[in-house]
Amino acid sequence: MKANTMHPGAGGIPKEAQHVLNQIEMKKSKYRRKMIMAFAFLICLMVVSLIVLGLDFKFMAKWLPFILAGSGYTFLVAFLAISLACILAVLGALGRLSKNPIFNSIATSYVSLIRGTPLLVQVYMWYLALPQVGKALEGFGIHGIQRLFTLPAIPAGILALGVCYGAYMTETVRAGIQSIKIGQTEAAKALGMTNTQTMKRVIFPQALRVIIPPVSNEFIAMIKDSSLVSLMGVWELSYRAIKIGRRHFQSLEMLILVAIIYWIMCMILQFFQEKIEKHMARGDRRIS
Repeated sequence: MKANTMHPGAGGIPKEAQHVLNQIEMKKSKYRRKMIMAFAFLICLMVVSLIVLGLDFKFMAKWLPFILAGSGYTFLVAFLAISLACILAVLGALGRLSKNPIFNSIATSYVSLIRGTPLLVQVYMWYLALPQVGKALEGFGIHGIQRLFTLPAIPAGILALGVCYGAYMTETVRAGIQSIKIGQTEAAKALGMTNTQTMKRVIFPQALRVIIPPVSNEFIAMIKDSSLVSLMGVWELSYRAIKIGRRHFQSLEMLILVAIIYWIMCMILQFFQEKIEKHMARGDRRIS
């Protein structure tokens, strides 16, 4: 005789297991409702605070399209800079893990120097100081090098951000590679794979699960740090907001507006980041 422990219409799931699953789903729904209520309360509190400050909402709405027009430069700088940073991070991580003293010393010096200096100083170095280096090289008979070293604002900003973030991401990639157990490498060598094949086919695909989430965080941070290119006169979000605020003596409205725009952009990116993390970590997380 079969025990009557199966829930009818539940696809063969025992009653006890179905009860546990229902409790978990109820907890999730309750948690989501509380989160929505908390966010709604915070949004209402922020709106009330803005009204109390006496902001000119008509002025903000009038200049909103003009400010948003700078988002193209923001995304362009951030995307190209993070792409450059990823390339430098992989090369830097391989250099840091290399047993070749030359490669290792170059990668270590790069990480130490870039992480040890402010990003703002690096931006000015690429934009203002690099032409002076070119001028000095022309003194040694290398003609035309100063013009080559005089970079427009956007390329200088992309290089500054990409090189800086590449140094930080180098340690992320290195840690991701080292998180793979040594047994994986030993098994690959036992199969006759070379070091390059082992890294390409065994180590790096597994390390991506560890590397991608923090790299997504870096891209979100890059969106905000791209505002530094406004110091070089690039008409991105921050530059446009500051210009309009100064011209009409309403900097508070413009700065709050651009802050909200950055916030919304980061929330959208954070949503996709969570989706990527769940996809990469599937099978490793708890049900609840």
